[in-house]
Amino acid sequence: MLEQIKTFLEDKKTENVEIVDVSSSDYFTDYVILATTISTKQTLALVDELTQKAKELGANLFGSEVSEDWVVLDFGDFLVHLLSEEYRQRYKIEDFLKEFTKNKS
Repeated sequence: MLEQIKTFLEDKKTENVEIVDVSSSDYFTDYVILATTISTKQTLALVDELTQKAKELGANLFGSEVSEDWVVLDFGDFLVHLLSEEYRQRYKIEDFLKEFTKNKS
């Protein structure tokens, strides 16, 4: 399912799609998918499309936080972060997650 969501995001022209496995840590989910969006319009449009795609694949949306620069979708076993290039560079979530996993495993 994660690879299908990654492919879906790549097909929708998001950039630098990455799946981070945090299942070996005590992080609150097992996987995090990160993707850089190219515009506010794309970011906001992807929320409904991605939610529908995940539902088709058997995942239910449990919660979301949506802004123009950063969207977080919680599907329970995995999270999806859609970030503008500026926010992706500023917060470096993948670095945090990899460091968190390294220190907690």
